[in-house]
Amino acid sequence: MSQQKKRKRTTAGSIGIAIFSIATCAFSMSASAQNAAKTWRCGNTYSDQPCEGGTTVKVNDHRSDQDRRAADAGTRSAQTYADHLERTRLSQEKAANDRDQRAAREARSAALAERRLALSEQRERDRARKAANDPRRSSLNFSGGQSSRAAGDASERKKKKRKSAA
Repeated sequence: MSQQKKRKRTTAGSIGIAIFSIATCAFSMSASAQNAAKTWRCGNTYSDQPCEGGTTVKVNDHRSDQDRRAADAGTRSAQTYADHLERTRLSQEKAANDRDQRAAREARSAALAERRLALSEQRERDRARKAANDPRRSSLNFSGGQSSRAAGDASERKKKKRKSAA
């Protein structure tokens, strides 16, 4: 029997707790619904929470359905145009970024080519300086080799022929 009494008490207690929870929720919902109906102006901002020095403001919409629809259509049109402008701006920024990157690549390439040219010119100057410091080799023109023969030496021209003894 004691178990049956415990079960009855537990069931009755659970029902009481459930009813209490439902009542608390209903009361808090009605309280929040009353606060939601009020809008507070706090300086230059509006809030649904009261603030120090704030005043309540009535925010009833007195426009007709046609006016509301026209305002909504204007808002949608403005949003569509704003989206179009954003896409245009983003594509222009991307194109400008691509141009900047291309110009930077070309500038790096030109700088590299200029460095290579300067390095090759420096090597050529070094070679020329080294060649100028080396002793010069004599050439046939300056050694008297072929040019003297072409002009003809006097000793070679005036060779006398020997008479043969016959």
